[in-house]
Amino acid sequence: MPVNVIGRIYTRLLLPRFCVSGESTMPSNSVRVAAAQMTSINDLAANFATCSRLVKEAASAGAKLLCFPEAFSYVGAKDGDSVSIAEPLNGPLMIKYCSLARESSIWLSLGGFQEKGSDDEHLCNTHVVVDDTGEIRSSYRKIHLFDVDVPGGRVYKESRFTEAGKDVVAVDSPIGRLGLTVCYDLRFPEIYQLLRFQHGAQVLLVPSAFTKVTGEAHWEILLRARAIENQCYVIAAAQAGKHNEKRESYGDTLIIDPWGTVVGRLPDRLSTGIAVADIDLSLVDSVREKMPIAKQRKPIDFWKAASL
Repeated sequence: MPVNVIGRIYTRLLLPRFCVSGESTMPSNSVRVAAAQMTSINDLAANFATCSRLVKEAASAGAKLLCFPEAFSYVGAKDGDSVSIAEPLNGPLMIKYCSLARESSIWLSLGGFQEKGSDDEHLCNTHVVVDDTGEIRSSYRKIHLFDVDVPGGRVYKESRFTEAGKDVVAVDSPIGRLGLTVCYDLRFPEIYQLLRFQHGAQVLLVPSAFTKVTGEAHWEILLRARAIENQCYVIAAAQAGKHNEKRESYGDTLIIDPWGTVVGRLPDRLSTGIAVADIDLSLVDSVREKMPIAKQRKPIDFWKAASL
């Protein structure tokens, strides 16, 4: 497995007081976050060991929140394997991840956990937020399921073994109000607009396992678009590399500011490690004040009348 790397990229717009070289001091109004990049396999213990190591790295770097990618705990060798290992959120595996948060005093975004579904044939693709005491603060079940014939790739049918969620979820945290999504949700801007304009999100979380083909074409473009159009930070933890003979993920974990600037990224889009950046909510406020799109948006009734 590639050597762990901590990647830091800062922009002058976001962090004007940072030094150009050497160790820097975090501005007093900022909070440090980290986003993981990893290659999960069909081995719960091995994936937990990787996550445990990355939690320690993030805590040592001063991060208050570490975001993991979709399917962080398990990627099956074939479609449907994940159903057999699915557990309720109070099951032994999630308890172990909650203990990681408590032991390192760090919030965790566990995006894409295999939560047991309503029957033995289905699971829920669930994004879980755990606080620094090890308590689950919120959970979101992925709404948009990946039923796609990837051009030049394989056919995916996530709905065959996954139940779609129904609720839009945001939760308060030490780094601001978090909007929870998972992977394929990224292609549906409506959920992000709801998170921003109705649920008050300041930071949008997009844990993902984008395919190599779709990632090369659309990953960064879509993430930066969601940041810009909603004037939010975006934290996108990514699966990377070959999980098995049939499945490969694009990687390229990113942290993006509300102006659309990439402020955190690993030097190698396929390596296992963490990207680190500092969230400054005063930048969110500044961008929104200078470009007040929340006040300028038209209500849905306006568009209904305009389309007649």
